[in-house]
Amino acid sequence: MPKRILILGPESTGKSTLAADLANHFGEPWVPEYAREYLDNLGREYRYEDLVKIGKGQIELEDKLAEKANDYLFVDTDLRVIHIWSEHRFGKTDPWVLEQIATRKYDLILLTDTDLPWTPDPLREYPELEMRNYFLDLYTKLAKESGFPFFLISGNRDARLTKALELF
Repeated sequence: MPKRILILGPESTGKSTLAADLANHFGEPWVPEYAREYLDNLGREYRYEDLVKIGKGQIELEDKLAEKANDYLFVDTDLRVIHIWSEHRFGKTDPWVLEQIATRKYDLILLTDTDLPWTPDPLREYPELEMRNYFLDLYTKLAKESGFPFFLISGNRDARLTKALELF
């Protein structure tokens, strides 16, 4: 069974880049953020009900790619993202999401810092550093509550990869 490495953090903090860089370094798969695919094909603003569908798609993709991994599976976000956005946007989280957060296990969380410049994207909502740090605080709280080891990853792309590799 491969070690699952969760890469977690606010919007535009290099999660996908770090996941891809680690996967490339180790020759292992990485799980992209399913929400991107779902929202790109939605054709409307997302609703509360969409978040469970996104969560189920993320879990299905993660489990499918875990079958192809040998030593590591790098996971670009998990249901903690669904939880934070659901609470922020709708003031509630579906119980299924909370149950999955409580039962799914990760061997390590790499928490991406807000020190990278904002990259505009139609799916991103909060370019202000104050909001990015607000969300970083929420992710940090969830990482602490998880009980899994976690580390804040900062710096430019090369520095982040180097720091992350030191943890393996």
